[in-house]
Amino acid sequence: MLLLAFDTATPAVTAAIGETDADGAFTLRASASSVDARRHGELLTPTVRELLTESGLALTDLDHIAVGVGPGPYTGLRVGLATGHALADALGIPCHGVVTLDALAFATGRDEPFLGMTDARRKEVFWARYDDHLTRVGEVRVARPAEIDTEGLPLIGDGARMYSEVLGAPAEEPLLPDAAAMAELALRRLRLGEKLPAPDPLYLRRPDAVEPGAPKKVRQWVK
Repeated sequence: MLLLAFDTATPAVTAAIGETDADGAFTLRASASSVDARRHGELLTPTVRELLTESGLALTDLDHIAVGVGPGPYTGLRVGLATGHALADALGIPCHGVVTLDALAFATGRDEPFLGMTDARRKEVFWARYDDHLTRVGEVRVARPAEIDTEGLPLIGDGARMYSEVLGAPAEEPLLPDAAAMAELALRRLRLGEKLPAPDPLYLRRPDAVEPGAPKKVRQWVK
């Protein structure tokens, strides 16, 4: 089973192609990541093309697509989701969502509790608590770092790095999501028959851009 995974919910543009055999063993066929918060749209498609070339595959060889659903800033997040939907529709294959923080957590391989955090802008972070690299406790939340009770647990992710002084502990690796971990996590869940999220954005708050309101009425003064 071949799966293409990618994520654009953080400053990283990361993509990977993974495969599982009949016994469920995972093989990473190709992966690439770059960090440029302003060029998600320019980087994602060429990256996917390069991975296909590197692995000797065509788009039509893929069986599944997995895309990071965030949470993350609206502009970057929609690039990955729009691409995932477009490819899945064109190829006639399923597109699955993966919570970006879950992929970040999975990459740690940790068997003890920790907190994962990514930058939410506005001096806030998206965060979640994990019992281990596979088990999230509750929903992903958004908060100011000073409002989070870290319980003295290890902190991972770029959000934790940005506010390490406020949080009172240094951030540990990984700092940004890696699509190689996302591909392995998605294939693992598919093999086990677990339900993956729909490929819909996890925003947690309203986007910064809003539709303009009706124009204000201007009174005409009569002399």
